[in-house]
Amino acid sequence: MSAAAVDPRAPDWRTIELPDAWPDRVSWRRPAVIWRWLRCLFGARQRVELPAGMPGREGVPDYALQAFHNLPNGNFSRRATRGYIVGFDRAMLGRMTAARRRLAEYLAGSQAALDVGTGGGRTAAALRASGVREVWGVDPSPYMLQHAAREHAEIRFVQGSAENTGFPDARFDAIAVCFVLHEIPARYLARCLAELRRILKPGGRVAICEPSSAQLGGGFWAQLRAHGFVRAYFHLLARVVYEPFVRAWHRLDMQARLGAAGFEVTADEQDPPVRFLLARKPG
Repeated sequence: MSAAAVDPRAPDWRTIELPDAWPDRVSWRRPAVIWRWLRCLFGARQRVELPAGMPGREGVPDYALQAFHNLPNGNFSRRATRGYIVGFDRAMLGRMTAARRRLAEYLAGSQAALDVGTGGGRTAAALRASGVREVWGVDPSPYMLQHAAREHAEIRFVQGSAENTGFPDARFDAIAVCFVLHEIPARYLARCLAELRRILKPGGRVAICEPSSAQLGGGFWAQLRAHGFVRAYFHLLARVVYEPFVRAWHRLDMQARLGAAGFEVTADEQDPPVRFLLARKPG
């Protein structure tokens, strides 16, 4: 991949007029659309439809066209993504606030940081709150980016993916990746890690937070007896929410994958329902 000479342009996502996706057109006068929304919420697998005229439509990777988390039209509608940004943190019982703070602590002292797969921008905001002077967020969904920009005006957001961020070589000294890699097929992982290494300065750090496999073992009652209600709840949540690539993610040897990509792994910590991996680029 050839490196860009300059940073990608960060548009004013707050004011861009995004086209309606089909979930944005739900009306009680259109029962067929309501029925489609409900079927998706309750488990019907529907491939994402990108609306005509959507910014960056041609650059959205194919794997992103999944109805992740049973979300109508996945991450590509105004209405569904707004609900997801709020609902995800609630469903995770507040654990993601602590996880984002921990990522920011891992990357403390950085001057320029990128939040990969920023979604609603909350990890980027945690980095900014920790004292990182320059923070960017990148995500393939313009709907997510619009919500993020409206809530976090001090952060710059651009459209892109983990394997194609659009930034120059050695641009950042810190990169955060929060609940992103398990939503990417394993065959793309080498490309994603190569891209992260490319845009990271020598000596720079990567902080990764992904789902832990610890709550998957046994069944609901086994988790309840061994670890209590909260672990049993996360076991059930992991079983019912649509995550098409997560089982393959849990089978990966991420320490080996990071090493093969040229990183030094400095921490690998299980803290169910999340797992933290910290790595640095030698230099």
